[in-house]
Amino acid sequence: MNGEPVADAISGAIVDLDGTVYRGDQPVDGAVAGIERLRAAGVDVVFLSNKAFERRAVHRQRLASFGLEVDLEDVVNSASIAADFLARRHDSDPVYVVGEEPLVAELERADVDVTGRPSTAGVVLVSMDRSFTYDTLRDVLEAFENGPAFYATNPDRTCPVADGEIPDAGAIIGAVEGLTGDELDRVLGKPSRTALETATNRLDVPPERCLMIGDRLETDVRMGHRAGMTTVLVESGVTDRAALEESTTRPDHVVDSLGAIDTVIGP
Repeated sequence: MNGEPVADAISGAIVDLDGTVYRGDQPVDGAVAGIERLRAAGVDVVFLSNKAFERRAVHRQRLASFGLEVDLEDVVNSASIAADFLARRHDSDPVYVVGEEPLVAELERADVDVTGRPSTAGVVLVSMDRSFTYDTLRDVLEAFENGPAFYATNPDRTCPVADGEIPDAGAIIGAVEGLTGDELDRVLGKPSRTALETATNRLDVPPERCLMIGDRLETDVRMGHRAGMTTVLVESGVTDRAALEESTTRPDHVVDSLGAIDTVIGP
């Protein structure tokens, strides 16, 4: 599964955050050195997270606390992707959000019309929501009477944290689909083409000259494969060796952590 080092062919890298660079507020062992190694090799790095319940500035501040200085434009998450997409495609449609305050703030930054009145919704956007209740489901049912567009920030079932994993947007999506009988029109974060185009536009590097580095087969590796990137799975997050062996999605390289990136790009 691990091929020859690809340094001469690579000029950009899209790097996941949770489970790849850090867990909670602590860096993954070797991850900071791995990012520095990529930069030293002349590889431009963009960070791409499916976490919508933290704003990009929070991700950037966390990276800075590890000694990694990053421009805000080089941090992309599913909330900012959703905000830009909805501002372009649904500029006059009220959006009912099942999600948390940082997601709402990102949408409002892009002048998306966020509504608290489900009866007026032209779009329903679903994400991780740690305050999800039965009343939320009642509001969603009302919103779907209008036949709204139905999007999700990300499909992840769980999110890695310092001491394990917590439920993510996948559980909320399942509840809404089960209630309404409607299926998602589109996922906006990884592994979607919307997320891919956002990240590669930041890099201005063709996909075939990019690494996609992350800890999830179903989002990180799948998106990289679809784009023709060289995919690198790190075992510091949610995918362990047993899950890898059972999966039909095969990364080009598997490393313990970003600290072993030299096995991909060469010493």
